[in-house]
Amino acid sequence: MTAKDIFKITANLVVIYVVGGLLLAFVYAKTSPIIFLKNKQEKEEALQKMMPNADKKGIIKLGDWYPHDKDAEYFVAKKDGKIIGYIVQTFAKGYSSYINILFSVGTDFRVKKIDILHSAETPGLGDEITLPYFKKRFRGKDLAHLKVVKKPSKEYIEAVTGATISSRAVTEDGVRKGLEFLIKALKKREVKHEQ
Repeated sequence: MTAKDIFKITANLVVIYVVGGLLLAFVYAKTSPIIFLKNKQEKEEALQKMMPNADKKGIIKLGDWYPHDKDAEYFVAKKDGKIIGYIVQTFAKGYSSYINILFSVGTDFRVKKIDILHSAETPGLGDEITLPYFKKRFRGKDLAHLKVVKKPSKEYIEAVTGATISSRAVTEDGVRKGLEFLIKALKKREVKHEQ
């Protein structure tokens, strides 16, 4: 192979990489705004599902927090200008993944709903945390009752059979820690408003 052949191959590869890079940049520039708007719409719909009684523009972001060094948000929900509850996004360390959780509470700080936004827990076991029967177990629970037990219970959260780690992650590492954070954050806001 001569120096001329090496130069041709190198030039061809450079052209291919430049053209490929320009194509990728063009596709990204065209799709990025669409993806951003779609994500924003999905987020608004998920928040509205957590607090269906809130006004259409009544769910307002209060701030950010960082469970497990992940970026999460918390919100206040209003109807006719009156606070009807709060929504918290949180993350929990499950058996095989971080679990992205969204939950809502009323002004009494009792859980109204939870949703699992993302999870990669074990199929057939830990992934049952995403099913309605498990999520319904949270309804009406306050901070003192967000605890996992391995036997049937109306007072606490019954673990999914064979998936105690995932159940505990959602309940204690996710929802309970998120609710503890929310209560502290709201108290800090009250103190600032009083000063």
